[in-house]
Amino acid sequence: MEKVAIDDVDIERNPMDVHSVRRPVSDALGFSDFAMNYFELEPGESFSGGMHTHYDQEEVFYIQAGTATFDTDDGTVTVDEGEVIRFEPGDFQHGYNDGDGKVVGFAFGAPKSKHDWDQLESLVYCQDCEAEVGHGLDLTADGDFRLTCTECGHAFVPQ
Repeated sequence: MEKVAIDDVDIERNPMDVHSVRRPVSDALGFSDFAMNYFELEPGESFSGGMHTHYDQEEVFYIQAGTATFDTDDGTVTVDEGEVIRFEPGDFQHGYNDGDGKVVGFAFGAPKSKHDWDQLESLVYCQDCEAEVGHGLDLTADGDFRLTCTECGHAFVPQ
């Protein structure tokens, strides 16, 4: 058995600086079979860097306080305090705080504690294709995200 207080878990920031508080609880407790991350999102912040999917994990978000907004393939969905939303592997989504108050919530992923980078795809604008298309994602040696267009192969590090 292991136990930890959320406030004792170190904050780990997204390389794209899209949120100020993310605490990887699964890392702190050595999870192997599912991921658990605690978030506090100030107005304008998001859970991730944009519209994306995990092909190797389903994701579940529990909103403990506030209201989160999720852009999905089916449109925009709001998730209020005490509500849960689930995304199957392959479902594109982008969750964020577009309100005036703080959003506090948890993100859970399964079946593993970490997704494989090659199983993640983001939808972003490609300058070469001149369209919003899928991009593979990997980490550079500097800890930044590098996006590679799945249509033309153009790669870049978002600023």
